Amino acid sequence: MADPKGFMTTRREEWPRRPIGERVRDWDEVYVPGALLPIIGGQADRCMDCGVPFCHDACPLGNLIPEWNDLVSRADWRAASDRLHATNNFPEFTGRLCPAPCEAGCVLAINQPAVTIKNVECAIADRAWEMGVVPARPPERLSGKTVAVIGSGPTGLAAAQQLTRAGHTVVVYEKDDRIGGLMRYGIPEFKMEKHHLERRVEQMRAEGTRFRTATAVGRDMSASELRSRYDAVVLATGATAWRELPLPGRELAGVHQAMEYLPLANRVCAGDLESSPMSAAGRHVVIVGGGDTGADCLGTAVREGAASVTQLDIYALPGAERDEGAEPWPTYPKIYRLSAAHEEAGDLRTAPAAEADARLFAASTLRFTGDEAGRVRALHLVEVDAGRRPLPGTTRELPADLVLLALGFSGPDREDGLVDQLGLVMEPRGTIARDEGFATNVAGVFAAGDAARGQSLIVWAIAEGRAVAAAVDRYLTGASELPAPISPYDRPMTV
Repeated sequence: MADPKGFMTTRREEWPRRPIGERVRDWDEVYVPGALLPIIGGQADRCMDCGVPFCHDACPLGNLIPEWNDLVSRADWRAASDRLHATNNFPEFTGRLCPAPCEAGCVLAINQPAVTIKNVECAIADRAWEMGVVPARPPERLSGKTVAVIGSGPTGLAAAQQLTRAGHTVVVYEKDDRIGGLMRYGIPEFKMEKHHLERRVEQMRAEGTRFRTATAVGRDMSASELRSRYDAVVLATGATAWRELPLPGRELAGVHQAMEYLPLANRVCAGDLESSPMSAAGRHVVIVGGGDTGADCLGTAVREGAASVTQLDIYALPGAERDEGAEPWPTYPKIYRLSAAHEEAGDLRTAPAAEADARLFAASTLRFTGDEAGRVRALHLVEVDAGRRPLPGTTRELPADLVLLALGFSGPDREDGLVDQLGLVMEPRGTIARDEGFATNVAGVFAAGDAARGQSLIVWAIAEGRAVAAAVDRYLTGASELPAPISPYDRPMTV
């Protein structure tokens, strides 16, 4: 630790966001450009280099957080980048998109604000690219083995990069027209500009990874053809089967799934569309679901010019401080958090009792009603107690021209037929079954990420990608030197 008293003398300072009135008029990232580097050295100084760094265990990737905090405090960016990339293939993704369970596990967080680990990680990654110290790393020799990776989200990309660097010939198949999975079409531009993704894809191409877009394996290529071409297959298709809300009025026009809505806005930003056919412009928008996907819809609707936006969360309003009895340190606490999107939507709420950030807590949807043309016009809700039981006399109606369902995902989408063609065994909850080595019941076929784990965080996705790569490498060659940060049976301590 460069400053033994840093945690006592320096207050926590996060990457400042641009003024709300400015950032809602564009799709650029919400943070002030260039404002992170001047403060990040002092923030890294707050790290106490604990004898037992619980942040390691809180991070599925096992990031060497105290080590690169120390290197950043000394402005040794090259070494910090080396230590960060030793455990994380894509730190500029996690530095922007991860909810930072590592910070909940920070020892300083026992009685003080945690070290800004996520901001430090992002600063290292961005600075490394600026300095040109993130070169492509093609293998010195090829193994002669071939691997197909199905899906190009964080799990698929991490697995593909690790296996390519191990010397295998890797082809990534993606059903969409561009690489990236949910990072491409599910994450709004204001959370992560897509040039970060493009840069990594180009690095992987330079290393030898091959990409095949607009190819739905199971439909455009049969499972038998896939298996005949490759020595091993990694299924990293994600959990894209969205959860439904079978209530009266669900069939009305204007009631959509979040993942029908968000990709269109991303395509507008990419220049594919002049405007979204589901645009929230001038509409009263209600989002059902209190998670990150709902918040992404919130920020998108604000930028599209919604007349009002309200987000419904079935859970009660959380407190500002950790409940030490129910969620003791270092678990990840359910506390009140204010995202950039929630800040932006504060002036676009419709319900009189809505919170300042446009969220309604402890609210359960009852039904949707529409006009004579069959278009949604209102959402009816009721307040619920801690057991999700309706409270008498609390029903109300919200105007709603556009309703977005952001209720999470249950497992991989099976419409393309790949799961059935392979004859894979499935878990009761709808995910792909696998053993302790990420192997499915079909020889040579492995499953990782949300498709097998269930909906989770980007850090778990990358960790699973790295771990399944080691398992595949071992299957193909009998041994592996690739790091395997987790097993399929690991579960987050902090979530």
